[in-house]
Parts: sequence; structure tokens; C-alpha cells
Amino acid sequence: MTYGLILVFEELRSIAVGDDVHGVTPPEWLSGSIALGDLMSYPVYRLFISAVCLGVALAMWWVLAKTRLGMRIRAGASNREMVQAMGINIRLLYRIVFAVGVALAALAGMIAAPVSSVYPGMGSSVLIICFVVVVIGGIGSIKGALVAALLVGVVDTFGKVLVPSVAGLSVYLLMAAMLLWKPEGLFKANG
Repeated sequence: MTYGLILVFEELRSIAVGDDVHGVTPPEWLSGSIALGDLMSYPVYRLFISAVCLGVALAMWWVLAKTRLGMRIRAGASNREMVQAMGINIRLLYRIVFAVGVALAALAGMIAAPVSSVYPGMGSSVLIICFVVVVIGGIGSIKGALVAALLVGVVDTFGKVLVPSVAGLSVYLLMAAMLLWKPEGLFKANG
């Protein structure tokens, strides 16, 4: 139902404000490239994206694994009623998690803007892949989501290079194989 509502609101937004596409240039200090021999180079901005992603992943791990807030979030995900019985405002906790999720989505959009164009609904193309990552990793597992995201990235990239005719299917075939092999995903919740 949530995905259906996303489609309805996206169409209403499209009717109301349009679908203009905007290009964004990377900051001047990140616009260069690093030579990888005589024939190849790698953009500095992509290295910056990798560093930011690693930093965000480490920060999220630290907050969830090493802080009192993370302990409450993990407990609330496991047993909402027990957390409420202990006097923790679970609604406020869920609001904080939602707000941080929205902030991370905005950060991802800002960082991705120079690599791809900015347009309404630019996150829609990632939505299904995120679902695939969660299913493969195991619902509720942070470690599983990280491992599954890396696995999906490798399968997608090698699929596009080695077998371009079925590259779009490779990620879904991986998910189907995972569901047949381990229906609960790679790791259990909170794993």
C-alpha cells in the first residue's frame, strides 16, 4: 500500500509542478581526476562519494552499536511494547529515526546530484533496489544490509559488463536465489 501511495503522490506532484531536469556541477575542488596510468583516470568526486559513504556507514554503526540512543533503537525494533513499558517514549524514538532517515536521503540526493541529474522522483529508481538489499540482507539486520548492498553492487556491475543482455535481471535473480537458499536473509535482525 505504501508503494502505491508513493506512485499516486509522485503523479500528483508531477501534475502540479512538472518534471524539469537540472544538472549540478561538482564543487571546483572536487572536479579533477586522478591518473590511473597513461590511458585511464578516475574522478576525484567519485572518491569523495566513496569516502562520505564509508563515513556515514561508520557513523551509523557507531551510533547503533555504541550509544544509548542506538541501544534504544535496537530495543524498540525488537520489542516495542517492552520499550514502552520501560518508560521510553517509543513514538519520539521512531520520529527521531524517521528524521535521521530523511536527512540521510537528502544527503544522498545532494551527493548524487553532480553524478546524475536532479529531477523529481530521482529516488524512485533506487527504491526497488533498496527493497532487494533489505530482503537479501535480512529484514532488520544492519550488517546484512551492508553486505547485501555490496553484493548487489558487485552483481549489478559485473552483470552489466559480462552479460549486458540480462544485466537488469541479475539483481532480481540474486534475490530469488537468496530467497530459495535462505528465506530469512543473510543475517538475522540486529545482526
